[in-house]
Amino acid sequence: MAHVKIFDTTLRDGEQSPGVNLNLPEKLEIAKQLERLGVDVMEAGFPASSQGDFESVREIANTIRSCSVTGLARAVKSDIDTAYEALKDGADPRIHVFIATSPIHMEYKLLKTQVQVIEKAVEMVTYAKTKFDKIEWSAEDASRSDWDFLTQIIEKVIDAGATVINLPDTVGYTTPQEYGRMFKYIKENVPNIEKADLSAHCHDDLGMALANSIAAVENGATQIEGTINGIGERAGNAALEELAVALKIREDVYEGRTGLVLKEIKRTSDLVSKLTGMHVPRNKAVVGQNAFAHESGIHQDGVLKNAQTYEIITPEMVGVQSNNLVMGKHSGKHAFKDKLQNLGYELSEEKLLEAFTEFKKLTDRKKEVTDDDLFTILTEIQTQTVDVKKYELSGFQVEYGSAQVPTATVQLTKPDGTEIEESAEGQGAVEALFNTLDSMIEEDVHITDFQLNSIGSGRDALAQSHVKLTVDGTEFNGRGSSQDVLEAAVKAFLNAVNRGFYYQAPVQAQGVSS
Repeated sequence: MAHVKIFDTTLRDGEQSPGVNLNLPEKLEIAKQLERLGVDVMEAGFPASSQGDFESVREIANTIRSCSVTGLARAVKSDIDTAYEALKDGADPRIHVFIATSPIHMEYKLLKTQVQVIEKAVEMVTYAKTKFDKIEWSAEDASRSDWDFLTQIIEKVIDAGATVINLPDTVGYTTPQEYGRMFKYIKENVPNIEKADLSAHCHDDLGMALANSIAAVENGATQIEGTINGIGERAGNAALEELAVALKIREDVYEGRTGLVLKEIKRTSDLVSKLTGMHVPRNKAVVGQNAFAHESGIHQDGVLKNAQTYEIITPEMVGVQSNNLVMGKHSGKHAFKDKLQNLGYELSEEKLLEAFTEFKKLTDRKKEVTDDDLFTILTEIQTQTVDVKKYELSGFQVEYGSAQVPTATVQLTKPDGTEIEESAEGQGAVEALFNTLDSMIEEDVHITDFQLNSIGSGRDALAQSHVKLTVDGTEFNGRGSSQDVLEAAVKAFLNAVNRGFYYQAPVQAQGVSS
């Protein structure tokens, strides 16, 4: 059974999803979970794009020890130098250098001829080899490139030191048959191709990212790149959880398997969804809420008699627990700590106490505490930062009824300790609250999206709110959770606003899509 390496780019290509901006603690939490999931390579970001991205890549490289951490770089010496400074202390550092190879990109974006592109690629791979033992080289927009030209440039960059050759379907243009034939052609026509891994990186613009990735495996690819939940630029990337399960379930056909720890899939999916604010559709393959639900009477009857009649994937395979009720109001700190360790969390004593306090508050209001509830508490504790707060919620109240205009009153505390209070009306309770908050915030704030979901089920379920808004023209997303849906909405609003002051938005460099 051939091993298919997994290159996860959730923290780079995934974070380029519109409206997603992760802070350092959030990126670290995702990185640690990706390590538990068992990815082979983790693309932590694009170090040269901003100081914030540089620091995140450096911190992740210094933290992760059981998989290789890489960073993206254009075919520019300064990008390579910056990536080296961020990655040099990692356990297994590597660099990911790319340059466009399609006619349209070379003519209109790079303004270079084929000969010039080859020269630049070889020069930069040669330079990168002086700093890194492992170099991935990507032919941006490979699926729209001339195959004979690809064979020429690939042979030369391998001679220059490239150890991985990536052939991306950058704009999601190709089909499985075309993509597979391209890999087969490269395998058969590049004389030194055995010296490098062949990698596939597919986008989902036509809904074929997963099928194209599998076609690459069938035709010689030894590494697949993608993201958790398929997030990414435009329509996203190949969903790694779907790829891993597909190769596992149909190993009789594909004869390849990843090294991912499948039971960590659901937890990883939930974490990425929560921190990015990009919710998983109910009917999403493998991790969607309906993935193991059966409503049809015929289906229910069959599953009760033999689950394999309508279930080819067991919930337990991907870490979905049928009963996760484990903690209650009488649970002590020791039992709580043991549970956190079972969930994969490592907290300092200070954060453990904070998490336990929040847990006890929840048990006073909620009879049944589930793993989902604990997951929410722990995620908030682990990813909070001291320096991202400008406005603190002191309190609020809303007056509304079927025969009156909703009116909200909010009390906020400024960083200098000054208390402010304002009131405003709205067509509904949430709008009244947001109008009030807007009148209290000094910066120019405009809401672009608002979502509200329940965590778990039941009338006492926690509410999870996500808000996307612009602060002085720059978009940020925020989240908040509470048993009260209005409080969750207020927390999410303030969380997004506060990010606007302390989050350093990355400067998107030319051609970062691969």
